[in-house]
Amino acid sequence: MSFTHNWRVARRLRAILLIPVVVTLVLGGFRVTRAVDTWQRADDAVRVAELVQAANKYASDAINERDLSVVPLLRGDTDSSAVAKARKITDQDRAAFDKSVERMPRTERLLRRVEVVQSGGKQLAGIREAAFTSALPGVQTEEKYHLIQHPLMELSNELGFGSSNQASFGRALYAISLTQAAESLSRAIGTHILAEDRSKLQEGELASQLASFRSYAYLQQVALVEFDGAATSQDTARLKKALAAAKTKGEQQVTQSAARAKAAGEDYVVPPAMTTMISEIASGKSAGDLAKQGITTDSFFAASTLSFDAYRQVEVYLSDTALANAKDIADSARRDAIVLSAVVLGAVLAAFLIAAGVARSMSRRMSVLRGSAFQIAEQRLPALLSQLNRSTPGRVDTRVAPIPITSTDEIGEVARAFDQVHREAVRLAAEQAALRGNINAIFTNLSRRSQSLVEGQLALITDLENNEADPDQLDNLFRLDHLATRMRRNGENLLVLSGEESNHHGMPQLALIDVLRAAASEVEQYERIELSGVPEAEIHGRAVSDLVHLLAELLENATAFSSPQMKVYVTAGRLPDGRVMVEIHDSGIGLTAEDFAAINHKLAHPPTVDANISRQMGLFVVGRLADRHGIRVQLRPSRQQSGTTSLIMLPHTITYAAPHEVPVDSTAGFPYPLEDAPHFAGPDGSIVEAVSQGGQGAHAVRDQSGTDAMSRYLYREERRRQVGHDEHEDAPR
Repeated sequence: MSFTHNWRVARRLRAILLIPVVVTLVLGGFRVTRAVDTWQRADDAVRVAELVQAANKYASDAINERDLSVVPLLRGDTDSSAVAKARKITDQDRAAFDKSVERMPRTERLLRRVEVVQSGGKQLAGIREAAFTSALPGVQTEEKYHLIQHPLMELSNELGFGSSNQASFGRALYAISLTQAAESLSRAIGTHILAEDRSKLQEGELASQLASFRSYAYLQQVALVEFDGAATSQDTARLKKALAAAKTKGEQQVTQSAARAKAAGEDYVVPPAMTTMISEIASGKSAGDLAKQGITTDSFFAASTLSFDAYRQVEVYLSDTALANAKDIADSARRDAIVLSAVVLGAVLAAFLIAAGVARSMSRRMSVLRGSAFQIAEQRLPALLSQLNRSTPGRVDTRVAPIPITSTDEIGEVARAFDQVHREAVRLAAEQAALRGNINAIFTNLSRRSQSLVEGQLALITDLENNEADPDQLDNLFRLDHLATRMRRNGENLLVLSGEESNHHGMPQLALIDVLRAAASEVEQYERIELSGVPEAEIHGRAVSDLVHLLAELLENATAFSSPQMKVYVTAGRLPDGRVMVEIHDSGIGLTAEDFAAINHKLAHPPTVDANISRQMGLFVVGRLADRHGIRVQLRPSRQQSGTTSLIMLPHTITYAAPHEVPVDSTAGFPYPLEDAPHFAGPDGSIVEAVSQGGQGAHAVRDQSGTDAMSRYLYREERRRQVGHDEHEDAPR
């Protein structure tokens, strides 16, 4: 392109290197945009799952309200407490559903479905007013409630983001909701038929009720088949297990009812199986004939409720699982978007910096080559030739200073070639002058060499005399000391893993506060650790070193897996039985319930060393050290929104109460109210309440500390005072 012919090389290089940077930025921007869109859709899926969860609860409690209202309202008991309670629960569910609607994505389909739900909800007050009266004869009350429940149930079909089987998941949830609804209708209509005075029914009304009863009983079986086709084998097994448990519970209820009747001297007819009840009620037999077979409103309602509860249990599990899966997907999408954005930004920045660096390097060397060439051609070489051509040139330095370019690329090769041309020109001019002053040059050269050696020796001596120590290097040595302390602990980890005993058994007993400070001083970010409420207790000398090591590992995890801006709080308290509980609280990312269970099992039962132990070496070491001294260590979720709390129970065998210890307020320095104090499993499996005995604060560090880490900590603080520094502001408090 002709318009670039007169561009400087640097400008051309920048233009060439800018192209891939721009392309990378554009492509990365598209990828980040897609990741953010995925994150947004995943977040919408979470809010849809929350809506479905609220809708299913609203639907279940609405039809449960209807079923519980059958007998009281048919008997005219409009003030029944059971009915009022059921209606209150439904109203609460409706309010919760409305809150979920406010947070849901504003898609056309969802808005249309929610509009249908809210339209039915507006009829609820009128349905309650006319329920099981002449205004809603036959099964109209039951079906009016179903008009409210069914649109809520259909919201399950909106689950459909995040995995290939999510749509079938929503289908399974809809099927189990339909099964529950059919069971509820059968329960309500069957109870209605058994409790109603048939002499007051209009002609054909009973036949209509029986036909509806048979239809909904059949619909229940159809819905179960649909569930089997849509659900996974695990969900099908879960439903079978729930129904089996319901059957067992029903048998127990029958046994208890028979025993109560026998104790009261009354006759009791064992009700038949649910399928028999349904067929007998559907046959149209009178309530009296059915009662002779043990089929009453109570027995039928109780048996049907067991199946209803089993279906509801599976429905609740599926809706909760849908919400949990959606949250996992949303979290993963958010992480991917953040990571991808950071990677793209870093890649673009790195590409830009590399391109700029390459362009600047080449441009600078080209400028050096151009400037040196002009200097040699216009100044240095003409001046040298003029001096050599004199009759008495004197002492002339004919050495050629090379162009200051050391690269081996084409630019470097051009520089070397120009240096060679320069040398040849100087050599030819110097040959004639060399013939005249050869002998003088020899003596002069010898003299200058000797002088150079002497001057070099003097300069070296002067440099050695001028060297002096920098006081600030003391802090660097302290950091090296701290690193060495941590490295020593890592080395000791290998001893623990190999089963070697500690070589610090001869230490004197040490105050608990000193042990905690020693452990904190071994942690890289020890300035974030705060000690409070530590009682005056002594640790047996044989356990001091291992306890410091154990606490340091837990503190290292607490600081490493929490934000650098957050503090790690360490508290301790004496339990009523004399043992000491140490607690470490952090505000990190936290763990799942499964992770807590697995880690606590490993802490209680340290596994053998294998290839997998490297991923959790610190916790494995903690388990080994705890087992060595009978110390119990458990992790549990923090009471904050995130984070982990480590509980360390010190047994009587390694702790002593300080002789001058006095009773103090049992809640002083404790991070939460006494009634909410954590619980810890005792050695016999009992639950021991961990009541923190907050002391009078952390007391001064004692001179007789027995651990290497504590000694080094004291030494560093003393040296800082000797060189004029205040006590280190990051020292563990």
